[in-house]
Amino acid sequence: MKDYEAHDGLGLAAMVKRGEVTPAQLLDAACERLARHNPSLNAVVTPLLESARMSIADGLPAGLFEGVPFLVKELVASVKGAATTSASRLYANNIAAADSEVVARMRRAGLLIIGKTNSSEFGLSPCTESQLYGITRNPWRRELSPGGSSGGSAAAVAAGIVPLAHATDGGGSIRIPASCCGLFGLKPTRARISAGPEGGEGLSGLAMQHVVSRSVRDSAAMLDAIAGAMPGDPYVAPPPARPYLSEVSSPPGRLRIGFARTAPTGVPLHPDCIAAVEDAARLCEQLGHDVEEASPDYDALALRSGFGLVFAAHTMANVARSTGGPMPDPGLLEPLTYALAERGRGIAAAEFILAIHGLHRQSRRIAQFFERYDAWLTPTLAQPPQAIGHFDTGSRDVEAWLDKLDGFLPFTYPFNITGQPAMSVPLYWSSDGLPIGCQFAARYGDESMLLRLAGQLERARPWFDRRPPAES
Repeated sequence: MKDYEAHDGLGLAAMVKRGEVTPAQLLDAACERLARHNPSLNAVVTPLLESARMSIADGLPAGLFEGVPFLVKELVASVKGAATTSASRLYANNIAAADSEVVARMRRAGLLIIGKTNSSEFGLSPCTESQLYGITRNPWRRELSPGGSSGGSAAAVAAGIVPLAHATDGGGSIRIPASCCGLFGLKPTRARISAGPEGGEGLSGLAMQHVVSRSVRDSAAMLDAIAGAMPGDPYVAPPPARPYLSEVSSPPGRLRIGFARTAPTGVPLHPDCIAAVEDAARLCEQLGHDVEEASPDYDALALRSGFGLVFAAHTMANVARSTGGPMPDPGLLEPLTYALAERGRGIAAAEFILAIHGLHRQSRRIAQFFERYDAWLTPTLAQPPQAIGHFDTGSRDVEAWLDKLDGFLPFTYPFNITGQPAMSVPLYWSSDGLPIGCQFAARYGDESMLLRLAGQLERARPWFDRRPPAES
């Protein structure tokens, strides 16, 4: 199937429904591209091709994505019978006994799961260089990282192996690799997608699941397919007025958009990232929106400190889930993960609760900005895609790692803390051909507005046909 990459997921599914192609032929096309690209990218770490063929033989549901090849990130979501390791040697022998609810919903949408993708260990780093599975490389330039922690999924989509893939986001891990790989990536509102049955919430409410994709409509349709609570979930997101897919082709109206060309924490921004946000602001103005330079007023350093504390505590919880409490043999964890877990082990219960309260206070300050503005436009990242090895998980220096994080992603993690939806849109490429994403954040629960705006931007500045060089 030579024109496989010319279609998004919904386009491929439409061909299946019209009888122009079979799911087996789509699987063969994905397998051919997996064999061609994965040896140099290391995006897919657990192929599930035989089980995919069995799913076809058993009959696929006639959902929105019937027969479309799909990949699941090796973090959070479980695929029955497959390794569920969180990209850590600590869980290297963990085989899932059942699908997570989100995976079950993906299957009901007709998706054909063909493998699992690389992640950083426990999803901690904005790169994808786990010691268990090795380094994943960026299709745009092999010496660069695709970002993380959903870098395996993003690299696979950017390379054309699949049109969309599962991703998770606890501090930017959907939006970061979307920016680095020239893709669309939407982090949904907190509780929009159930974390069950394994948990009630991810990372104290910071983490969400969704996808990275080439097209906006694939992202919207997937949200329709997987959104919703399970019985017993601790809280739910407000329901949308209508299907998300219908929003993509609807005009967004005249929006009031504030934009930033400086980071709240004061870290420097690369000129390409400033140029990207200025270009996006001009585009939004040309499309009829009211655009002005403006940013939320909040204590960015307090937010950074609380975020780091929550991540350390949850890293220790991830370890304790395996060990029952004690620290494991150091050889079972990457040095940075071990050091972060040790830090988390020293956090008192009262300190953790006070940190959560502090994050809630800052969230309310950020939310006030969205009483005046419909969206906040920022660079997704403070820097272009970084070199392999820039985020050194072989070091135990947690503070140096946190400083590097703050210098790279000052705009993404605030919306994990507030729970608001935010998307990275691939509107800009640097003079040397690297994708630079722009982030738009919205009010809590308002993915619908973001998808209307994203659809408008996609029509005005199409990116679907921008592809990485064959080898770079």
